[in-house]
Amino acid sequence: MSSLSRELVFLILQFLDEEKFKETVHKLEQESGFFFNMRYFEDLVTAGEWDEVEKYLSGFTKVDDNRYSMKIFFEIRKQKYLEALDRRDRAKAVDILVKDLKVFSAFTEELFKEITQLLTLENFRENEQLSKYGDTKSARGIMLAELKKLIEANPLFRDKLQFPTLKNSRLRTLINQSLNWQHQLCKTPRSNPDIKTLFVDHTCGPPNGARAPSPVTNPLMNAAVPKVGAFPPLGAHGPFQPAPAPIPTPLTGWMANPSPVPHPTASVGPMGLGAPNNAAALLKHPRTPNHSAAMDYQTADSEHVLKRSRLFGVSDEVSTLPVNILPVAYNSQSHGQSSYSSDDLPRNVMINLNQGSAVKSLDFHPVQQILLLVGTNMGDVMVWDLVNRERIAVKNFKVWDLTACTMPLQSSLANDYSASINRVIWSPDGTLFGVAYSKHIVHIFSYSGANDLRNHLEIDAHVGSVNDLAFSYPNKLCIVTCGEDRLIKVWDAVTGVKQYTFEGHEAPVYSICPHHKESIQFIFSTATDGKIKAWLYDNMGSRVDYDAPGHSSTTMAYSADGSRLFSCGTNKEGESFLVEWNESEGAVKRTYHGLGKRSVGVVQFDTTKNRFLAAGEEFMVKFWDMDSVNLLTTIEADGGLPASPCIRFNKEGTLLAVSTSDNGVKILANVDGARLLRSAEIRPFDASRVVSAAVVKGPTIGSFPAGSAALGVTIGDRTAPVPAIVGMNTDNRSLVDVKPRVDELMDRSKVWKLTEINETSQCRSLRLPDSISAMRVSRLIYTNSGQAILALASNAVHKLWKWIRNERNFTGKATSSSVPQLWQPSSGILMTNDLSDTNPEDAVSCFALSKNDSYVMSASGGKISLFNMMTFKTMTTFMAPPPAATFLAFHPQDNNIIAIGMEDSSIQIYNVRVDEVNTKLKGHQKRITGLAFSNVLNVLVSSGADGQLCVWSMDGWEKLSCKGLQIPSGRAVTPLADTRVQFHQDQIHLLAVHETQIAIYEAPKLECLKQWVTQERGPITYATYSCDSQSIYVSSEDGSLSVLTASNLRLRCRINPSAYLSPNPSMRVYPLVIAAHPSEPTQFALGLTDGGVCVLEPLESEGQWGIPPTESGAGTSAASGATGTEQPR
Repeated sequence: MSSLSRELVFLILQFLDEEKFKETVHKLEQESGFFFNMRYFEDLVTAGEWDEVEKYLSGFTKVDDNRYSMKIFFEIRKQKYLEALDRRDRAKAVDILVKDLKVFSAFTEELFKEITQLLTLENFRENEQLSKYGDTKSARGIMLAELKKLIEANPLFRDKLQFPTLKNSRLRTLINQSLNWQHQLCKTPRSNPDIKTLFVDHTCGPPNGARAPSPVTNPLMNAAVPKVGAFPPLGAHGPFQPAPAPIPTPLTGWMANPSPVPHPTASVGPMGLGAPNNAAALLKHPRTPNHSAAMDYQTADSEHVLKRSRLFGVSDEVSTLPVNILPVAYNSQSHGQSSYSSDDLPRNVMINLNQGSAVKSLDFHPVQQILLLVGTNMGDVMVWDLVNRERIAVKNFKVWDLTACTMPLQSSLANDYSASINRVIWSPDGTLFGVAYSKHIVHIFSYSGANDLRNHLEIDAHVGSVNDLAFSYPNKLCIVTCGEDRLIKVWDAVTGVKQYTFEGHEAPVYSICPHHKESIQFIFSTATDGKIKAWLYDNMGSRVDYDAPGHSSTTMAYSADGSRLFSCGTNKEGESFLVEWNESEGAVKRTYHGLGKRSVGVVQFDTTKNRFLAAGEEFMVKFWDMDSVNLLTTIEADGGLPASPCIRFNKEGTLLAVSTSDNGVKILANVDGARLLRSAEIRPFDASRVVSAAVVKGPTIGSFPAGSAALGVTIGDRTAPVPAIVGMNTDNRSLVDVKPRVDELMDRSKVWKLTEINETSQCRSLRLPDSISAMRVSRLIYTNSGQAILALASNAVHKLWKWIRNERNFTGKATSSSVPQLWQPSSGILMTNDLSDTNPEDAVSCFALSKNDSYVMSASGGKISLFNMMTFKTMTTFMAPPPAATFLAFHPQDNNIIAIGMEDSSIQIYNVRVDEVNTKLKGHQKRITGLAFSNVLNVLVSSGADGQLCVWSMDGWEKLSCKGLQIPSGRAVTPLADTRVQFHQDQIHLLAVHETQIAIYEAPKLECLKQWVTQERGPITYATYSCDSQSIYVSSEDGSLSVLTASNLRLRCRINPSAYLSPNPSMRVYPLVIAAHPSEPTQFALGLTDGGVCVLEPLESEGQWGIPPTESGAGTSAASGATGTEQPR
């Protein structure tokens, strides 16, 4: 195949990928053999789709091509064979051995024999070379890393691992260019050709049918115009020049359906000569639209935008619009280097606000920039005075007039009278603000300063969620909304009367971005399917039908001066895209680097100073210079940010509001921002200035925010950054010019701060040595003496680490300062539970340790085993399944009595000495997941996968009470989620642990005293009291650890995985279990998914995990407890 044919395949691959023909893309990759898609290959291997893996590889290499290829196929087939053995599917294993692995016997017969012998072993891990084989997921990860090295070294893959660098939609561009030349050859070229097919060459036929009205008599024209001239040369003007229509130039490159009204084609001079009408100058002096009754806001000025000439002729890239409408290029503006530097960014945390529930949207007041508007997931709207750190106005979710609502809304509220906020935004003068809720309605409030917050409009706007809201000024102040019903609507901001409804999206509309160029007003909208459309206020349909990068859920925003358009979004695969658009071509101008490929939620972004972009991702805020694609800097804001924080600059870019994972807001400032806060503090806040300033410094016509709502994982979960408001003036002259030191203001705000541990140097940690095969740790416990740690792995094997007394460890107790021994008796045997016919991955593991540490009772889906802790010998086994034991607890007064929770939801009180079940307790609906005895109350508390807690009397084993966990509304719960229970040192208060929450109950009545709910950092995997019951250690699925004060469930320290885990990109590691040291309150151990065990302690210089927040907690985000998504209730 020729090189040009090869390049054509790449162009087709790009086209198929852009059009989302995913299966076809990979089929062509395989059949052509030109490009090996490593990411696709990784996905197949990770999913264990072995047939597809080999089928894809077959397009590039065969088993016997070379030694690299042979090794690649061997590793894949060996892994498939081992997985069959691990599933105990011996028939499948034999089939793989005969059909797939036998081919290698010709090359290495000894290896084939050894592989065959694995069939004779009960567990192939008995083979020394496979003793460290972990679980399926980790094994695939290790194999994949090896495969990638082999593929990169294989000469057959040379030049096939890198896709050539192509501009977007290159194939469409070439087709457009071909059509340009075809049109040049037409004998009678028409100014607005209609190309309906690519199957034959284009020729312009003679016009027929009635002509459109003459431009001279068109009512939109206020002057006679010359007749349409001949088609201009290619070098001077773009072919297929659409007839100028009353639409702004930035939209012309995107438009698929321009206005049918004919207008003259503007002629241009030679390249490089001055162009009439400099766009930048026009933007600095926007025109005021004519508001006469006879004239709509689309006037003759509309053409003025389109009559400018182009300096550079035809662009070398064209948009991916239908080929019969090619874009009109537009004078590119110069964005030279300004005097700003990264030091102008707000970096210092000045204020922490305790919001009380999860922050969903933020917006600074356009005039009084010390006022912050906040909307939450509970439907609460608050106005904060940042200087005094107080809420000066609050509105809770409430429908004002239920009788006026539509029946769908009434029905929805009857089922659940609650709503989250998707968007809050001030009007340009700050006298109104709008709130978009997750249920149907929009509220508009009037604000006159201080706490004077009044209801203004209630609009039943959409069916389902109202996803975004913005203010615009087509000819009067209006409200633009979009929703789950796929519609965009425009409302009169004074009366609430609907002005326009825009239809055309095929998916829920995610965000809107109203804007203007000169006097032309338009709206960009984006939908959940990644489609972008643009609308004029004319009910004539959308002018744009375009795909967002990566078909992502996208928001759009202009720079503060309105001259540059940006968008940011995240697609379903977690890929995030931050780009600048070339408005004249409807194509991406530049893509910014630094966003993750596996973003958690949809990335939020904002712009400031006409110079900087900011996005919240990976628990930090990232910044870019608009003119550079490379990441400028990042800010962690002292930690505590969620994975995708909501961010919002004030108008001047001197303050930055950032949402926190404990449901607060941090205010960051630069030097000017600190001065603003300080000067406002010195001069008491005068609420009346909010109104007076708005009157004196009202906006010019059209100077409104390019409103865009950012998107969350779901529409209801998103937050909403907003671009800076264009054209608003702030009366800074009335502020006292005081220049305090930044650190002075920062010190004043440090009432209390959450301790965030991110690095290994910030705590003491020790990963225990391990020579036994690594499988995920299912259970973990310290011995009662505190001198050893016992772990039970998912493969039913126990491991025991013992600390030895030496000069570094005088007590011989567990510590992170000295390395213990992985202890085994001289016999070399392992304590291994009976597995019966249970798959180790599916079995529920449990164990209990006797008070004198002499023996351990344990089960892993099979019989219960009693082991001698000194010799590791099995003393006895009993209770063969079904049902299998799922939890074990020794009676506090008699080591021979054991409470056994069962898979069938029963609890058996078993006497080991006489091998007899004394009684059987029934009260749960699903398997038992927790048991705890109280000597003081003489009760047993049980918990189950049904989310129920039951209290049983130890005297007669009657049930005293039963209560279900209070699952947070809207939380999806895993069907068999464990609920664990543990008594406080006082033997009265009970800790209940569930994937959604930590809760404190008072037994025996099971009154819930406090609850700590988490959403932002993933499900809770485990939690336990410290030995003195003063702290609670909590692990989450994202690897983070939280330390709570037990008395009030307030978060005081967070330990991120980077502090105790080594980076391992091939697999995700997190704690499954936590054990607290029996006599050291600050020490705990973690059992990890990769089979490791870690011991953690605070630095000796610190002596504790963070500083507990004060009880009063005024003024700081965590001082009032972790709230909202991580909150005590």
